[in-house]
Amino acid sequence: MGRRDVFFLTAIVAGGATLTAGLTRPAIPTQRPTPIASTSIDEEDPNDPRVVASRVDEALAADWSDMGLRPTPIAHELTLMRRLSLALTGSVPSLEDIRKFEARPAVDRLDSWLADLLADRRAADYLAERWTRVFVGTEDGPFLLFRRRRFRTWLSDQLFTNRPYDAIVKDLIADRGIWTDHPATNFVSVTYDMDSQRPDAERLAARTARAFLGVRLDCAQCHDHPFQPWKQADFRGLAAFFGGIHSDLRGVRDGESTYHPKDRKTDEPQDVEPTVPFLGELLAESGGPRDRLAAWVVDPKNKSLGRATANRVWALMFGRPLVEPVDDLPASGDVPAALEVLAADFRSHGHDLRRLITVIAATETFRRDSGDEDRGDEPSTEHETNWVAFPITPLRPEQVAGSIFQAASVRTLAADSHWLVRLAVYNGRNDFVRRYGDVGEDSFDVHASTIPQRLLLMNGQIVRDKIKSDLFNATSLIATLAPTDRKAVEVAYLAVLTRRPTPEELDHFAAKLEGTTGQTRKDLLTDLYWILFNSTEFSWGH
Repeated sequence: MGRRDVFFLTAIVAGGATLTAGLTRPAIPTQRPTPIASTSIDEEDPNDPRVVASRVDEALAADWSDMGLRPTPIAHELTLMRRLSLALTGSVPSLEDIRKFEARPAVDRLDSWLADLLADRRAADYLAERWTRVFVGTEDGPFLLFRRRRFRTWLSDQLFTNRPYDAIVKDLIADRGIWTDHPATNFVSVTYDMDSQRPDAERLAARTARAFLGVRLDCAQCHDHPFQPWKQADFRGLAAFFGGIHSDLRGVRDGESTYHPKDRKTDEPQDVEPTVPFLGELLAESGGPRDRLAAWVVDPKNKSLGRATANRVWALMFGRPLVEPVDDLPASGDVPAALEVLAADFRSHGHDLRRLITVIAATETFRRDSGDEDRGDEPSTEHETNWVAFPITPLRPEQVAGSIFQAASVRTLAADSHWLVRLAVYNGRNDFVRRYGDVGEDSFDVHASTIPQRLLLMNGQIVRDKIKSDLFNATSLIATLAPTDRKAVEVAYLAVLTRRPTPEELDHFAAKLEGTTGQTRKDLLTDLYWILFNSTEFSWGH
């Protein structure tokens, strides 16, 4: 027997053992969890994430009574598990994950699941890609001088070790060296301009303002901002910090400034001094330009970094930011009270991204249902705008792709999966996203599915390959190993939708499977998977 045959046989046995264990385990009823773990809360303890979460909830609920709004109930725990998995790994949870989750003590299983997820390489890799889009975009950048994959891998390592976010930001703005040995410098080298043969100071200023300050200062690049107080001088002052960067095969380094923009009236080049658009008193007088700017951005007295980060992480968790657009916070600092609470806690706890995610996940706002079936309420724009209900938003293309591949496997697709499996998943996801349509750098625009997207799910080769009764696909394993028709239907729903079927759904599909065996049974499970993949429920966050 060859090495490849041994690998395939091992995969079959392991997959079968996992599925059999899951199928034979008694079903655990889905419960509505408590909004926050049931252990007592010390309201005076600022280190308890639940205390901060309750303050966020109070801030959001301040105007509900005057508006006649009533919040939806807490969602089922499997719905919350799905939300967390999609937000942090870009995929629905695996059947293996669900079984482990339901085996935990009910009182704190959601909190312990979140803690494990935050320490999982899957989360670090996915969040690194999301942040990479914010920092360097989606393109490959200039040949030889930029390594996007190296940058993303470095960022994943930083997130995996939970390095403070302000330290990451300082590296991005001020690091020097070769982009392979000092991956943070890719933030600079990606803007390399072939004409000037140096990084683009104005592109760097625009990216810095949007990514770290949460403002669109680049709207004042050519003229004063028409709606915000930003002036062209503000943008040019920020760009001047990057005017002395040189980037070549020796790496990124600082030198004499070459940033001399032309005067709008005289068309003559100007000498522009590095200046910040606000809180100039926090800017150090000594040091290199980029070092001074980095220190100013992460200064605890500069609230912009905390606000911008909290707003973006909220958007990652909910599919929609607290303030829209995500990178255009009001210049006056008049932001929602809930955002101020999150930003202040983020700053006071050392810019800890894991804590920020934990606080948001602990809010009742995150744990609310997207509707109220008991009252017959349908989700409305008013409910979602005021965070009375969890917003219903379309999944991003990579989330749809990740969910298809994960649902088609009974085992968790993780960093410790066989390299052949990881390679197939990586290539398959990228191919699907390319066909489905990448949304770009980091858009949170709510948009309906397009006709090509629906056709890809209905008729695409990738979907067909993942649901066909192949030896390794979940459909074949479920059809072969499920002890009963009803258990087969239940497992399919758990794998694809992260919930159990309703009694009506269970009766309907179990009747279709009744008395079937062999290939006929596998084909029917394939049909069921196709139906679930093409349901609106599958491709939307809720």
